[in-house]
Parts: sequence; C-alpha cells; structure tokens
Amino acid sequence: MPVIHNSDYQAPFLLQNRHMLTIYPSLFRSIRPASYRRVRIDTPDNDFLDLDFSEKGSDRIVVILHGLEGSSTRKYVIGMVHIFNEAGFDTVSMNFRGCSGTPNRNLCFYHSGETGDLDTVIHYLVSLKKYKSIHLVGFSLGGNVTLKYIGERGRYVHGSIRSAVAISAPCDLKSSSAELEKAHNIIYMQRFVRELGHKLQQKKAQYPDAINLDHYEKIKNFRQFDDRYTAPMHGFRDALDYWGKCSSRQFLHQITIPTLLINAKDDPFLGADCFPYEIAAEHEHFHLETPHSGGHVGFVRFGQNYYWSEKRALEFLTERG
Repeated sequence: MPVIHNSDYQAPFLLQNRHMLTIYPSLFRSIRPASYRRVRIDTPDNDFLDLDFSEKGSDRIVVILHGLEGSSTRKYVIGMVHIFNEAGFDTVSMNFRGCSGTPNRNLCFYHSGETGDLDTVIHYLVSLKKYKSIHLVGFSLGGNVTLKYIGERGRYVHGSIRSAVAISAPCDLKSSSAELEKAHNIIYMQRFVRELGHKLQQKKAQYPDAINLDHYEKIKNFRQFDDRYTAPMHGFRDALDYWGKCSSRQFLHQITIPTLLINAKDDPFLGADCFPYEIAAEHEHFHLETPHSGGHVGFVRFGQNYYWSEKRALEFLTERG
C-alpha cells in the first residue's frame, strides 16, 4: 500500500538531464554554513566518531548520515540541517569514520553496511536524556546504512527512534555497482576510486604493512575496489559477499517504524533492484516514493530556500512526531 506513484517533484526546465540534476547541487548551490558544535565520542573498539550538532533546544533530534566520502560539510547535509532547525528540531550530522577531517585510529573505517557506529550514536543520544524522539535521514550510502539499521533491529529498534527517511539509497549494492560500471557513469566512478585511494593512502601511513597500493591505478570500479580492499579489511570473503550481506533490501520487510525511501527513476547510480516496489506494496511501515526525475541526491528547486527532498523529509518526519 505505501507505494507513492504520483510524486509531485518536477525538475526545473533547465535541468531535465539526470546528470545535470546530480552535479548541479554540489557545484552551484549557494548555502550558508551550518553552526555546528562538534562532539567526539568513543566507540566500543577504541576508535572515535565526530558528531556535529546544530541545536535549537528541542526535545526532538534528527540524525543525518552523509554519502560515500562525504561529511557533515556537504551541501545536501547542510540543507537538511537548516530546514529541520528552522522547524524547531535539533540535528546531529554523523561523520563516518575518517570523514571528519581526522583519520580514525583503527585499520577499518566505514562501508555501506556498517551499522554499529550508528547504534553507538543512538545510544549516546539516549544517554543524554534530553530527546523524546529521534529521527533518521540518510543519503546514498548513508541511506543504505539507515535502512539496514532499522531493518536489522526490526521490532527491537530503540523506542526513541520514531521515523526515518532514506534518499537516493543503493539498497541493492550489486545492482548499484553494476549500474555505476556503465560508460555514462565513468566520471563518477573515477572520482570515487580516486577519493577512496586518498583514504587508503592515509591508512597506509598509519598501517604501512597492512595495505598494498601497488598498481592501484588499475582499479576502475567498485567490484575491483571492494574485492581488494573493502571485503578483506572488514571481514568479508569478496565483493559479492560484502554486497550480499550489506544491502538493506533484504531487511526492509522487518522495518517496524514509519520509513520513507525516495529514489528517483532517473538516478544514474541505481539499478532496477534498488526500487523495491513489491516490498513497499505489501508493507505497513515502509513507504517508497519514486519521482520520475531527481538524479542522485538532486531534487533541485530554483527560487526556493530548500530543495524538494528536504521539504519532503521534513513533511514525512513531522507527521510522525
């Protein structure tokens, strides 16, 4: 039942192309910085997470999770911070390990299915004893982490977590990786491989004997990268094992809180299996909205302070406390 077929998002006339919708926000969106208060918390494995709070004195808080090689400073994160602050919510933008400007301590950092750090953040917020409700908003990789987290926990999800929104989430990692290997996505793939290579260079400086970067320039896609680095560094057999165990799609049927997944039909990063219509159609809590356009974390609107996805997330979460 919760499949939203008639989404009201329409791309601006000048941004009908899916790649333009994807690229425009990062290059041309003008947005004021967020006023963050940084808090560093310890993790159970003797590492740390940097959290950036933007507070209004509310008893409601939104946890915002960025995408691959993003951070709390990305424009899409800041836009979400501003719209929720304006509506009276506190926000906390979670930086995945190694994404806050300081390399994390341990060899492993983060990946598309690592939900333990989000659980650490949730328990930290609960320990503050100031928030009556916690809401989650995740983008891209952070969207997959969000969906996997609440799906894994099912009816045991913490009672303070009231709702969640995932935007442009590759809920089937194999399908998404195959899509990103296509020729029309070569610019994105080259950028991801380059940025992940920089992250590995930092890791090699910390752990010189644990990481081999010989012939790194031959890596052209996520299959090769995940086979060589992500999988062995994080306890998976290979890329297929990692993708299979970490895709959130397999956990969607276990979700027990109101949840919205927004994936544009023209998203250049998402394959067909990233649109779980049949799951949403039979689900009481999981809503799927698939606008015809929007690109990847795009949803641009000209002449307004906020993008469509930001207004849609606020609308969905506000209706649910």
